Amino acid sequence: MRLDLTPDMVLQAYRMGVFPMAESRDDQQLYWFDPLQRGVLPLEGVHLSRSLRRRIRAEPFRLTLDHAFGDVIAGCAARDSTWINAQITDIFCALHAMGHAHSIEVWEGEALVGGLYGVALGGVFCGESMFSRRTDASKIALATLVTHLRACGFTLFDTQYLTEHLASMGGVEIPRAAYRARLAQALKVDAGFHRLPLPNAQDVVQRNSHRS
Repeated sequence: MRLDLTPDMVLQAYRMGVFPMAESRDDQQLYWFDPLQRGVLPLEGVHLSRSLRRRIRAEPFRLTLDHAFGDVIAGCAARDSTWINAQITDIFCALHAMGHAHSIEVWEGEALVGGLYGVALGGVFCGESMFSRRTDASKIALATLVTHLRACGFTLFDTQYLTEHLASMGGVEIPRAAYRARLAQALKVDAGFHRLPLPNAQDVVQRNSHRS
């Protein structure tokens, strides 16, 4: 059915473990999704290959928080097949203006070459999408985000689905009931996305080295 959503409705859905998606960029409808198996990333650390650790230490990119949210969501949607339609874009830009949706941007000079965005509620961060225009840009953003979330008090990183990309960095699937139990606990946590600045490259490598 057609969903005419407001930002507050979407926030309430996330608190229940449900999220909206379109079937395509041109789809005029949104649908609720509640996977039987939920993707999550471990906040105690993600897997970094040796080559990725070297890449992070070399600091090939500059990373920022919430500096170009609209550009990040546009970058995530700029692919042949996407679930991000105009209504999704409008809702999440509104959530960003309300302080609930956040982005990490990856820059090469003045060019935006990667990034990711999601929704923060209590101690849970619900990752939505990511994009990369340079090798390892999204992986570096993801490793930095995991380190940042843990430092800022978050206890759950929901990735919704488990992709090959996420699995390669330590992502796993858990049953819906287990996810909802973890979500209920995480929502009680007083975390803050801007509580600390982003970690530096050395911290990202050190705090994730035990998962390598």
